[in-house]
Amino acid sequence: MTKAANISIDDAALVQQCRQGDSVATETLIRRYQNRIYNAIFRICANPDDAAELTQDTFVKVIENIVNFEGRSSFYTWAFRIAVNLTLNHCQRNVKLGIKSLDAEDSKDDNEDKGVLKKFLANDNLPDPAVVAQNKELCRLAVKALMKLDDTQRAVIVLRDIEGMNYAQIAEVLDIELGTVRSRLSRARTNLREIVERWF
Repeated sequence: MTKAANISIDDAALVQQCRQGDSVATETLIRRYQNRIYNAIFRICANPDDAAELTQDTFVKVIENIVNFEGRSSFYTWAFRIAVNLTLNHCQRNVKLGIKSLDAEDSKDDNEDKGVLKKFLANDNLPDPAVVAQNKELCRLAVKALMKLDDTQRAVIVLRDIEGMNYAQIAEVLDIELGTVRSRLSRARTNLREIVERWF
């Protein structure tokens, strides 16, 4: 049995225990996913305080609605759907994001980092998200570039290229058709590359 299968079965068991009021199981599920959900929310809303609050709101909704979770998708996908919906609704309420424009940064190191980001975005065969995450500067610049996109394009980039979700999972999280995922992701990547081009 694969590691992924073990995680899935473990989640299912924990969910069942949560539905029976097991507080330890609930805490285990929260600990398992809170950092990933926080990071995804932060990359969409770009405000650490808002991200922390939205993460808390996500798990409040998860706990409130876990009795209605039917297991047609993984717990992970279901929880991410709640998180992304809350975050997109938050962004659509015109909350100020407070991200400084990258255009104002002119240091040599930043220009070198922009070159790394440009090369990364020029490649349609994107590397494993874990490899990208190892480059903190690349992630920092990518977040700033992402904030130039609209909320829905930013969400699909985060889910695919940072979280590593497949198209079917993204379609479920965003409640859109599979073809829409592909076209939205293509547009988002194109727009991201154009943003980087303008920085040069």
